[in-house]
Amino acid sequence: MASRRQLVPAAALAAAGVVGGAISLAGASALGVGGRTTTVRQVEPALGGSSPTSFDTVKPGKALTINEIFRRDAPGVVQVTSTQVVRTSDPFNFGFPQTQTQKALGSGFVMDKAGHIVTNYHVVAGARSVEVSFSNSDNMRAKVVGSDPSTDLAVLQIDARSRALTPLAFGNSDRVRVGDSVVVIGNPLGYDRSVTAGIVSAVQRAISAPNQFPIDHVIQTDAPINHGNSGGPLIDSRGAVIGVNAQIATGDSGSDGNIGIGFAIPINTVRTVVAQLIKKGKVEHAFIGITAKPVTAEIARLFRLPAKSGLLVATVQPGSGAAAAGLRAGTDTKVVSGESWPIGGDLIVSADGASLSTVDQLRDLIAAKRPGQSISLEVYRGTEKLTIPVKLGRQPSSPR
Repeated sequence: MASRRQLVPAAALAAAGVVGGAISLAGASALGVGGRTTTVRQVEPALGGSSPTSFDTVKPGKALTINEIFRRDAPGVVQVTSTQVVRTSDPFNFGFPQTQTQKALGSGFVMDKAGHIVTNYHVVAGARSVEVSFSNSDNMRAKVVGSDPSTDLAVLQIDARSRALTPLAFGNSDRVRVGDSVVVIGNPLGYDRSVTAGIVSAVQRAISAPNQFPIDHVIQTDAPINHGNSGGPLIDSRGAVIGVNAQIATGDSGSDGNIGIGFAIPINTVRTVVAQLIKKGKVEHAFIGITAKPVTAEIARLFRLPAKSGLLVATVQPGSGAAAAGLRAGTDTKVVSGESWPIGGDLIVSADGASLSTVDQLRDLIAAKRPGQSISLEVYRGTEKLTIPVKLGRQPSSPR
């Protein structure tokens, strides 16, 4: 079975260990003495080049070639270098405190003329300092405006003249379809502003955020992305950003390189999150406090449930809004064809008037709300149908 990884470093470049989702580029020394960093800079692209047939035929007259997309969008893609100081063990047991400086590399892109830059949370998590560099080799200190581990997104800001910045246009990830052509621009393995291309392999995937909460509606692509692409843009055939590259899946061979399965956080999620990060520096996610399992028609028939679809409540977190509202978790577990089902608790059939057949539907409704707001659940408790209002709380730092 393949496993999913944030875009963490390749061993060949790891001189000082791992910081989040980037490529380690710097040496380290004991007692806080900084190391030396070597950065691979951009080599200007050739002006020629053509695109695959798919880019020419998807939308004649509107689609751009890969070279056109690169020439237009690459100036807005940046290299993100974060520095972190961590404690290490003393190999000689002298009792002296040891520190190590780690530098890690990721990607990002300019979103506006105010100097805001989008990247991944795991690229800058725990960083003491952050720098970005452009194609003209200018290094600029960046401040972290805000970050959100629940969506693996962060916003940086640099002090630069507006005419020196090339913001990338946001697309609409709701319109992304399987088979659409896509381009990735980033810094894989430290090779500055590399471009790769592929297609959308699947939509509506779910991946785990750094704090282990799920990120929904993720775009899967076969466009080659590797360690160092974290935070860079996934771009459609018109040159608009439709996602932020965040993770890759790896196979069982032990290699952690690209195998043609990459994941990007959808731009519609990014749009909402970065607006809150710029305004408040953080994102407050509403939280209901249950785990649930969607009912199938077979399970509904087998256990004689009062509805053919809905969500069986498996657990209710103490102290949550769901607990305060009196939602009931299953009291028993039944195994059918090797799969466990929570039985004896509430069956949620709708939320705010919308019928529910998947957990994603409930998560979407909750994500559209703020902590302190309420959601109205229609629930079967046995054969009795109830309407239960639940006041939503704030999402904790990690699932319990």
